[in-house]
Amino acid sequence: MFSNIRIVLINTSHPGNIGSAARAMKTMGFTSLYLVEPKLFPHDKATEMASYAVDILQQAVVVSTLDEAIADCSFVMGTSARFRTVPWPLMSPREVAAQAIREAQAHKIAVLFGREQTGLTNEELNRCHYHVHIPANPEYSSLNIAAAVQVLAYELRMAGLELNNQLKQETAPILGPESQEYWDYRLATAEEMESFYGHLQKALIGIEFLNPEAPRKLMMRLRRLFNRARPDMMEINILRGMLSAVEKKVR
Repeated sequence: MFSNIRIVLINTSHPGNIGSAARAMKTMGFTSLYLVEPKLFPHDKATEMASYAVDILQQAVVVSTLDEAIADCSFVMGTSARFRTVPWPLMSPREVAAQAIREAQAHKIAVLFGREQTGLTNEELNRCHYHVHIPANPEYSSLNIAAAVQVLAYELRMAGLELNNQLKQETAPILGPESQEYWDYRLATAEEMESFYGHLQKALIGIEFLNPEAPRKLMMRLRRLFNRARPDMMEINILRGMLSAVEKKVR
C-alpha cells in the first residue's frame, strides 16, 4: 500500500530540503517522490542531505505542473500551517493517515508540501480533498519541510502497521468506497475532476449563473462541495452528461 502513496514537493527552493525529505521518506518506508518545479535539482546538497536515501532522489519524478504530479491520484492532501478565508475540510495528520492508508490499497494518494516561505497557494489547496494541519506549538508553528514530511510519513506508517494488524485478525473484507472489491466504479482521479470543473465553469458561464468578471469564489466553494462528495468515474460521467444537456438546451 505504501507504493501508492507519493510525496509531492512544490517549488522547493533549497536542494538540501529535498534531500532531507527523501531521507525522512525512506526511514518510514516510502519511495515515491514528485518534485514540481524545484529551484535546484539535481544538486550536490540534495545528495549530501539524503545520506543513504540517494535512491529516492535518483527515482524522483520532476514535473512542471501540479496537474502532472497528481493527475492519476484519487485522494490528495495538502499540508499547510495557514488557515484560509474559505476554510477547507481540515484533518490532523493522524486522522488523514488512517483514511489515506485504507484508500492506498486501491488508489494512488498524494501528499502535497508547499514552498519553504509561503507554503501552498489557495489554488493548490483547492486541488486537495483535505487540508492537513500539524498541531504544532502555536507560538512557533513553522516546521521545516523535511520535518513536516517526517511527521506525515510517520503517521502514515503507523496507520499502515495498524491496518495490517487488523487485516490479519479479520476474515471479512473492508466494506466502503475505499475497497475496490466493494465499490462498482473507481473514484475519479484528479485529472478527471479538473476536466469536470472546467466543464462546470463553462456551463455556469453559459447559463449566466457565473459571472467571470465577478466570480465571488463560487468555483472554490463548488470544488469544496464535490471534493467532499468524492464522486466515482461513473458519477462524473453522469454529471458531465447533464452539463452537456444543459449546454445543448441553452443553444
